[in-house]
Amino acid sequence: MNTRYQKQALFLGNKGQAQLQNAQALIIGAGALGSASAEMLARAGVGTLTIVDRDYVEYSNLQRQQLYTEADARGKLPKAVAAKTRLQHINSEITINSHIVDINASNIEALVKNQSIIIDATDNFETRMVINDAAVKHSVPFIFGACVGSYGLTFPILPGQTPCLHCLMNHLPLDGMTCDTVGVISPIVQIIASFQVTQALKLLTDHKLDPTLQSLEIWKNEKAEINIANMKNKNCPTCSEHATFPYLSFENQTKTDVLCGRDAVQIRPGSPLPLSINYLSERIRPLVTQVIVNPYLLSCSFEDYRVVIFKDGRAIIHGTNDASKARTVYNRIIQL
Repeated sequence: MNTRYQKQALFLGNKGQAQLQNAQALIIGAGALGSASAEMLARAGVGTLTIVDRDYVEYSNLQRQQLYTEADARGKLPKAVAAKTRLQHINSEITINSHIVDINASNIEALVKNQSIIIDATDNFETRMVINDAAVKHSVPFIFGACVGSYGLTFPILPGQTPCLHCLMNHLPLDGMTCDTVGVISPIVQIIASFQVTQALKLLTDHKLDPTLQSLEIWKNEKAEINIANMKNKNCPTCSEHATFPYLSFENQTKTDVLCGRDAVQIRPGSPLPLSINYLSERIRPLVTQVIVNPYLLSCSFEDYRVVIFKDGRAIIHGTNDASKARTVYNRIIQL
């Protein structure tokens, strides 16, 4: 047994450590929860990590997203790329895959297949529902996690055993709060990520995992545990006997997303729109300012907006929460 994992193997046993090294974990979202979970799983020796994220590093991320540096923010590196680079320096013995994509019905199933576990580190409910449908359909355990302010919660979704996220939609106590309205502090991120990774380690080493929702409010020193076993909906469109997996229908998804806490809107073309970043940058350069180009994206200022365009045609329009305005700016940039 590699001495790198000696202390962990004393706790898990050599068999448990070997199980981790043969496991594949899919981490969806490389922000606060995702970067914390990815680092713990990499240090634990999980054999293959696949990191999926649609966004890039900004200075405002550095307060709580522990994998990233000021250099990453200056270069506007995609989080999936920056995370992979840092994790490879932490553990060169494991395989790390990264994908700069926005999760939707057209790509989630290919990502989920053959995974041992899914770590939820996303920031919007629609994406979580897409992941939930795919996880249940392909029988992959899914560890839900969410943080806002000083509050966080997590619970495991075990297909065929526990209620799924669709069953629990009306029971989650987030009260409409978002990081846009109340912010978030780093300690709650670390705690919830630790809970998620603990659940992952248990599952990957064949230890029993109770269907318990754990929640904490660390500023007020409050905590609660709820057994969710009896919350399964026998008519659930995702996990019942007659499941239809509604969120795996691409037509059911919006093509714009207001990004939490960012005063920004993501635009996602209805079908892939491959772009030559270099060609686009040269074409629009006379009409935009503050152009930054790297192999993954183009960033520029256009009128009162900052626009970031990715190679797949996806874009983030900063300076508005109005989806209609964002689409107008996007169309003007693409068609310039």
